[in-house]
Amino acid sequence: YNEKFIKRKLNPKNGHRYLPYIVVVIDEFGDLIMTAGKEIEMPIARIAQKARAVGMHMVIATQRPTTNIITGTIKANFPARMAFRVTSQIDSRTILDATGANQLIGRGDMLFSQGSNLIRIQCAFVDTPEIEDISQYIGKQRGYESAFALPEVVSADSEDKPGAVDLNERDTLFDEAARLIVIHQQGSTSLIQRKFSIGYNRAGRLMDQLETAGIVGPAQGSKPRDVYISDEYSLEKLLDSLR
Repeated sequence: YNEKFIKRKLNPKNGHRYLPYIVVVIDEFGDLIMTAGKEIEMPIARIAQKARAVGMHMVIATQRPTTNIITGTIKANFPARMAFRVTSQIDSRTILDATGANQLIGRGDMLFSQGSNLIRIQCAFVDTPEIEDISQYIGKQRGYESAFALPEVVSADSEDKPGAVDLNERDTLFDEAARLIVIHQQGSTSLIQRKFSIGYNRAGRLMDQLETAGIVGPAQGSKPRDVYISDEYSLEKLLDSLR
């Protein structure tokens, strides 16, 4: 996406912009697991699986490299690992799937593992003022209060009027998608994608059907569509009339 933006294939006037890289750092993963338990493990694993495709980087760190903290699921989705000096071979194997970290001399001496390669590295010393400078720099970066919705893509063969959509052949998720849109009062294709874990094409067809049914308005570039139904009672009456 960013490559297309740099090559000026995407027009900023249509809502496109250069997307920032996102770095997620979990300083003490063990504490997070002990607090939130298994419910946080799978979301982190899913982010690790898909993050690199959208410019996200995730770093997790822990001082307790035990198997109930660094589980098989986590290890499978974090192929690049680093280990400083640990107290036992078991801890070394938990992190790197190999011994050696228990023989390091400390003071930044570390092992880096990626795939089958194991490299010994000397980590640079970072003083407190440098850490404070980095923290201030990160703190000045712009944050996003809500997810940035990408502009909807309108293909050449889909520019016909929404009346061409046959509501007698509605998607099985039509009713649920309609309720989602009305509850959130946000006509967003990406919202439907995230909620129902479906592809863009299917979510786009659902949005076309919702437009034909009079639940949402036409596309407005990068902005969410207007929602014409203000409450769930009115929506249920409309859905009943379509059955």
